[in-house]
Amino acid sequence: MTPHPPDAPDAIDRREALRRTALVLAGLVAGCEARRAPAAGWRPRVLDTDQAEMVATIAEHILPETGTPGARAVGVHRFIDAMVAESYPEEERRQFLTALAAFDGGAFLARSASDQVAFLGELDRAADPFFRSLKELTLVGYYTSEIGATRELQYAPLPGRYDGCVPLAQIGRTWAV
Repeated sequence: MTPHPPDAPDAIDRREALRRTALVLAGLVAGCEARRAPAAGWRPRVLDTDQAEMVATIAEHILPETGTPGARAVGVHRFIDAMVAESYPEEERRQFLTALAAFDGGAFLARSASDQVAFLGELDRAADPFFRSLKELTLVGYYTSEIGATRELQYAPLPGRYDGCVPLAQIGRTWAV
């Protein structure tokens, strides 16, 4: 496998990888605290009320309610607000809020749900950087929530459960670690 040249657009160096890891870990801690607060008493820290509603709506379109609760129900918008407030450096926070304010000229929430989904699909196909970052935050927020981690994901521990003394008759002839 040939490594990416250093100037390749999708290549990241060790510092960037560590920075992203630190952001995710800090966000997980911040997001846990944000999601523990009662929904009725929650107030956004960096988003205004309309922005929080827009983020919640977008997140719900990305991960809608199906057999399990959707992104809004697990508080992904609260996670994103906490992540931006606590983990984003000031410049990145400013860029995020500027992009969010410019998102669809503020008309997103006035669209019908089907128009919202179509618009988000266009952004996804166009690889819009802001939508991609919002999508990434939504996925991290959802799958690190209790519901996302326990009801949506199927955890299969590797290498598996340890059984110390198992009769060979139970295992059979073929057995590998």
